[in-house]
Amino acid sequence: MYSITEVTKQYATKERGTIDALRGIDLDIADGELVSIQGPTGGGKSTLLQMLGGLDRPTSGFVVAFDRDLATLDDAELTTIRAQRIGFVFQHYNLIPVLNASENVEAAILPANSGGTITAEERRERAHAVLAKVGLADRATHRPAELSGGQQQRVAIARALVKEPEVLLADEPTGNLDEGMRDEIWEVIEGLWRDAGLTVVLVTHDSAIAQRTPRRLRIANGELSELG
Repeated sequence: MYSITEVTKQYATKERGTIDALRGIDLDIADGELVSIQGPTGGGKSTLLQMLGGLDRPTSGFVVAFDRDLATLDDAELTTIRAQRIGFVFQHYNLIPVLNASENVEAAILPANSGGTITAEERRERAHAVLAKVGLADRATHRPAELSGGQQQRVAIARALVKEPEVLLADEPTGNLDEGMRDEIWEVIEGLWRDAGLTVVLVTHDSAIAQRTPRRLRIANGELSELG
């Protein structure tokens, strides 16, 4: 799925000069793996996830996914890959307040449907199907303000899944939730990985979550290591 070779990322700042966010990262992630990435704030976790998602480009090195080097693709090609092949879940749910749960999920299909091959009825059916997968079939017509934090995150997960991606990238998906809700969201993600065969990469500060993943990585000061 992913083959990352000698990836660096540098940022220039007025206050601190050049910051090395990533320092020569080498990483292979196989199809269908569930991987967690831990590390201190500012250590490079989110920067690495952005590389995997084609949201940022490395200063040097190679980020190969889907048999393409994401670092060399133009913006239009990256947009297509993000829209069709990668699902994103973030700590902040980023739901549209005026849309209900189903409409929020449907909105994710539109960028991947530039050819107009998916009808409005098919969008609704797919949205309801993924909401059912995350346990929210009975909340499809509720707006975000009418949902709990855990329910909103479930909608965000459904939104990431509705385009049927090959990869799910999650950046602190349980960071805003209490312990009970955290465990519920983890069970949703783990179940989707197990049942749908997704490749899942999860950034988290929460060791209780990371310890449940088959493979654990740590990144600090831009350098990556494998945990037991």
